[in-house]
Amino acid sequence: MAMDLSKGTGKPGRASPQMNVTPLVDVVLVLLIIFMVITPLLAKQFWLHLPDKVDKQEPAQPKDQVQIVVFVNARGEIEVNREVIAKEELANRLKRMLAGTGQRTIFFDAADDAEFARAAEVMDLARGGGAATIAVLTDPIRTGAP
Repeated sequence: MAMDLSKGTGKPGRASPQMNVTPLVDVVLVLLIIFMVITPLLAKQFWLHLPDKVDKQEPAQPKDQVQIVVFVNARGEIEVNREVIAKEELANRLKRMLAGTGQRTIFFDAADDAEFARAAEVMDLARGGGAATIAVLTDPIRTGAP
């Protein structure tokens, strides 16, 4: 608060208080700038669709449809339907497999002690290989491979 000692509406010689809004404006402008900088960072989202809890019955699958399961083991190796493949050939292999089956969904699983960065890298490679939907497994699934 500032004091005004000029002659005005109050009693002569007495100070009349006036509010100084400059610090308030400074704080509001700083907050506005902070929110303007943070807002674009909040736009990144990762959608997670969890299925409803159902009985442990296996869904009816056509006999000729083979599910594609990508697995990252504890050593960081990539397995597609239990076959170990190199990182460089994952995208091409998935493109061929997805084109052959006519589907765009793969199932992804990782060992409990696999590195998170490696698992995320494999999911990115799978997306680059043509997978439109990557279903992350919570329970192991049987694949068409022996």
